[in-house]
Order: sequence, then structure tokens, then C-alpha cells
Amino acid sequence: ITMELEVLRISSQKDSTNGILFDITEGREFLSYTLEDEYRKDKISGETRVPAGTYKVTLRTVGGFDSRYKAKYGEFHKGMLWVRDVPGFEYILIHTGNTDEHTAGCLLVGSSQNENLTKKNGFIGASVTAYKRIYPSIAQALEDGEEVTITYIDYDTV
Repeated sequence: ITMELEVLRISSQKDSTNGILFDITEGREFLSYTLEDEYRKDKISGETRVPAGTYKVTLRTVGGFDSRYKAKYGEFHKGMLWVRDVPGFEYILIHTGNTDEHTAGCLLVGSSQNENLTKKNGFIGASVTAYKRIYPSIAQALEDGEEVTITYIDYDTV
């Protein structure tokens, strides 16, 4: 069994990318809004979203984020959702946050989303609410030995 996640990137501006996260394992289930760094042809560390493509997701149970999330969420937390083997990137995680300042290539999740306009960067709200809603089923699938993949699709660039 494979759990399949999909990020549709819908709006890119100079500092951020807005998107929508779905579980497409059986049909298409909306999970959350997303925010990432902006698209760049040439990567700048901490300022560039991951390339479109499909990646494996595993649990990362070491590192600063894992320690902070263990302290914050207790038994709920089984490890960080880690997007693996992204060319040119390390430690891409799915986590909470509201603006591009809270991500260095990682995927932020939220329950609300503001327009990603030229004069205003993207913003997602109620991030912890969204994270608490989507995390358990993904972490459980991983703990049950299922493969989890995430596919990023660019609808915002040519």
C-alpha cells in the first residue's frame, strides 16, 4: 500500500509559492493549504522551493525540529515528515509556519491562505490546526510500514 500526497502549486511570487495539499491515495481529499519558498531556476540556499517531482516521505526522529516538536506535541509526535532525496536539498520537512520566513525549502501547511500578490507575500493561517489534522494519518501510514510519496506539480510556472 502506498499513501500518495500531491502538492498543486498555484501561485508564485518573488518570495513565496502558494499551493494546495491533497491525499490522492483514493480519490482526491483536500488536506491543507501550503506555502513554500519561491521558484528559482538556480537554487539559492534557504530561498528556493524543491523541484517539481515525486519524492518519498519518511519520519525523521533526530534534529532540532524533531526535538522541538517532541516538546511541543508530546506523544502525538512520531517524528518529522521528511521529504527524501530531493536533488540539491537536505532535510526538507513538512511543518508549521505562516510565511516564507518560516521555511527554507520546506512545505508549510495551513487551514487558511491569503492571495500571493505582487506587493504582499503569501501567508497561511491556522498552521498548527492544519498540522494536527493531517499529521496523524501520514505518520500512522509510515509507522505501519506503508510507503508515502509526495508529488509536487507546478501550475504556476511555464
